[in-house]
Amino acid sequence: MIRLLAVLLALTLGGACAHTKNTSDLQTLRPVVDGFHQRLRWKDYRYATRYIVPERRQDFEKARRERHDDRDLSITDYEIEDVQLVEEGQRAIVTSRMEWMRLPSVTQQSDTVTSEFIYRDGTWLLEKQRGGPFDGELP
Repeated sequence: MIRLLAVLLALTLGGACAHTKNTSDLQTLRPVVDGFHQRLRWKDYRYATRYIVPERRQDFEKARRERHDDRDLSITDYEIEDVQLVEEGQRAIVTSRMEWMRLPSVTQQSDTVTSEFIYRDGTWLLEKQRGGPFDGELP
């Protein structure tokens, strides 16, 4: 989490000469990215779906129920490694490292997760995610 703050601060300071839209985008993106990861870590999947684009929320919730993630999935740690704004600040690519276990396996998994957030109707929403315990569920 501290690394997320450092990355976002560096991006904000480094982009000080860029137009202000990107700076404000980073300021609104940070709590969304952190909030989504925190909700996943504490198995609050119902609230986590609020961070996902509306057209994919129902499928995400259904997958959590079918896989019994409230019982079987434990996300033990995450770290935001990189944040990039693309498409004139309308999309953000967030790279994080996530560690988790899903029963019946007791082996801790570690993977690089790439999440794509889109700025829609004045808010950031998760549109796609590759890697990690939800790989393939948000294509």
